[in-house]
Amino acid sequence: MEEIIFFLILLGIGYSFGILAEKKHYKDIKSREQETLSLAIASFGAKQPLPNASEAKLFVGAVVISSDYFKTFVMALRNILGGRVVAYESLLDRGRREALLRVKEQAIAWGATEVLNIRYETSTIGGNNQKGIAAIEVIAYGTAIR
Repeated sequence: MEEIIFFLILLGIGYSFGILAEKKHYKDIKSREQETLSLAIASFGAKQPLPNASEAKLFVGAVVISSDYFKTFVMALRNILGGRVVAYESLLDRGRREALLRVKEQAIAWGATEVLNIRYETSTIGGNNQKGIAAIEVIAYGTAIR
């Protein structure tokens, strides 16, 4: 019985601190997105002409975000029951937005006028052993021009 109570306490702590950390991160992301709105992002196909530029540089933004105990517990249940994992959707959303913001902030500091062809790569870290907390790595990259 004590083990179940201890587990539920850990689950509650994981849920509480996870929600607080996520809200704080979203608040920071939204604030920084407002600051970087002036930098345009465009995608071009392989056969389309690129805009004129005097210089171009590749920028990479990488972020690793881990889940809390509550989300890990929910994921374990979803592995049994199947279905959509809503608890992890915010994890991916935060990772992609943060990685893109890092690219944009570096490009703005360089003096870029536009960032072209943003691409994302995502990988899982430590989530394959079914024992540890899952974390994701998101890498965003694009070519900035000025």
